[in-house]
Formats: sequence, C-alpha cells, structure tokens
Amino acid sequence: MPPLRYSPDIERPAPGEQETIDGIIRGMTRQSETVETREHHAVRASHAKSSACVVGELTVAEGLPEELAQGLFAGARTYPVAVRFAQGPGETLGDRVSTHRGMAIKVFGVAGEKLPGHVEDTQDFVLATGTTFPSGTAAGFLRDGAVIGKSAGLPEGAKSAVAAVARNLNRVLHAFGTESAMADFFGHPFSHPLADSYFSQAPVRFGDYVAKLGAVPDSAAQRALAEWRLDPHADEDGFRHAAVAYFRESEAVFALKAQLWSDAEKQPIEDASVDWPVAISPYRTVATIRLPRQDAYGPERVRYFDDVMTFRPAHSLTAHRPLGSVMRARLQVYAALSAFRHRENGVAEKEPAGVEQIPA
Repeated sequence: MPPLRYSPDIERPAPGEQETIDGIIRGMTRQSETVETREHHAVRASHAKSSACVVGELTVAEGLPEELAQGLFAGARTYPVAVRFAQGPGETLGDRVSTHRGMAIKVFGVAGEKLPGHVEDTQDFVLATGTTFPSGTAAGFLRDGAVIGKSAGLPEGAKSAVAAVARNLNRVLHAFGTESAMADFFGHPFSHPLADSYFSQAPVRFGDYVAKLGAVPDSAAQRALAEWRLDPHADEDGFRHAAVAYFRESEAVFALKAQLWSDAEKQPIEDASVDWPVAISPYRTVATIRLPRQDAYGPERVRYFDDVMTFRPAHSLTAHRPLGSVMRARLQVYAALSAFRHRENGVAEKEPAGVEQIPA
C-alpha cells in the first residue's frame, strides 16, 4: 500500500492528557527518589544500567525512493553517532532481572529546523526491544508506571521472580508462534545485547510521511550470537561484560529501517500497543550504523554517557517529530526526569555539539 502523508491533524490528544502526563512525572519522580535513596545516586528512571557506550557512524543509503529519502535521510551522507545500550529497569539491578533493553542513538551534524527548545545539531532516536509499547497510551503509561513505581522498593529477588515468570510465558508463547509485548517487557530472554533488534515502538514524523523505526543486527559476528544466552547465576553484570568483550574484538553493524504508515485503521497513531502489520508495510532499510572495535566501557566515557549526556525524543528535527500519545508524554517526562537526575547529582546537563566532545 502507498504511504499516507503526514499532517498535523493525524494526532488526536485525549481529554485530560496534560493532567495524565503530570501524573506520570510525579509518579516516576517518586520512583527515582526511592531508587536514589537506596543507591545513593540518581539514575535514569528507565534504562539505568548501561552495558556499552560507543561511538561510530550512520551512513544514509544511496538511491532511496522519495518516500524514504526524508528528513535526516534525504541525502546519502555519513554522520557521527553515539550509542548507549542499556538494561530496561530504572535502577541498577543484577542481570537475573532480565527485562526489555534499550538502544539510544544520538546523531551529530544534523542541520535543519528543530523542535522548540532543542538547539544543537543533533537527532536522537530512542529505541527498545519489542515492536510495541505495552502501555499503549499516556493513560496506560500512568497506570502501568504506578505498578512499576511501587515495585521499586521491593527486594531484587522478588523482581527476579517476576522476570522469570514473564520470561517463561514469553518462551511458551513463542513456541506457539505468538508473543506478548508485556511478557517481553518484564521478562526478555537472556540474549546478547548486540544480537537484539531495537524499535521506536511509537511513530515519528518521517518528513512528508510517518514511520516507526527499527535497528536490526547486520553483521555475521552478531548473527553468530543468535543462540547466545547469559547464565545470570555466573555473572550478574554479564550483559555488560559480553558487550564490552564483543567490542574489544569486533565491529557491530545495525541496519536502520523505517516502517511507513500506510493504513490509518490498522496502523494507529495514538495507540503504541498495536503492532503495525509488516504485511501492510514492511521495514525498509534507510541507513547503516557501524560501531567499530573500541573500549565500550571506559570510566570517563561511561560517566559522560550516564551522568552528563541525555538521549530523549525531544532532541529532534521537526521532520522527525515524535507522534502519538506515548510520544507526547515522553517529550515532557524525559525532560523532567533528566532535570531531577542532574540536579540531585549536582551535574550540569550537557548536549554535546559533536562526537569529539565525548571522552574516549
């Protein structure tokens, strides 16, 4: 099906959405306060535990058709990038609590009209495992966030047990050819972080069109890790150790893909829990991300990635404006929680103008 064009009226905010977003911010701030009290340091309210902090390049594919040659991808060129891989929880847990993962990408040297408040020539894409966001909407985000927030004070063993139940459910569902986004969210397999695919889960403007994005492993070395599984009882920081060991020896390559919006009914903008059928609109490659061999966890770099630099949907070109209920919430929630974290740690937030400002 041909892609549908973007227009401002495709978004339909629900009544009371701002009050809902304010509630999300209050709830996640309380969760962050609980974690800070225990860890004696304020960490990200999601994706707190990094597994690799790397730099590389994003190369836009040559000869893209008009519907894909949009925004950042309008012309074939290469951009520097910084990429942070992390575990999902908003606290520093052992890897036996294996939930969803994140891959946050910051592209440098991106000229063009930005969203209000964004100044530097950067474009962030914040991705996670799973093609959908289970909560679906800002209201669902508030509901599910309240449950997650209450769990912040629970012992790690209880969280590990929940993850194990969800992981086993996920395994059974996969055996029957189906899946559960919620089961994957709370119980992702013990797979290698560089063998996973990552997705925007919610849509973004794609120039004159709309798309969801995905980053898919695209090297023989990564494909060889398809059956790799961590023994969490042997190493509670095993995902980090595995990622660091990988980058010590090999390059990681991801195909960055766009799934264009083609059917307003089957590909809703406002409900991120609905998987957009690939039969209607497949993911198509628009760029390649190459992350060369490097020290993926040097102390100064990690401190910069974890405590100074931020990745957020609001760091965006107007041409890639985040869309839908969940994304509108993220535009405000990420900013508020980042301000809390930096204030509590006494660290000034900094958006680097170029990749050369990132410590080696």
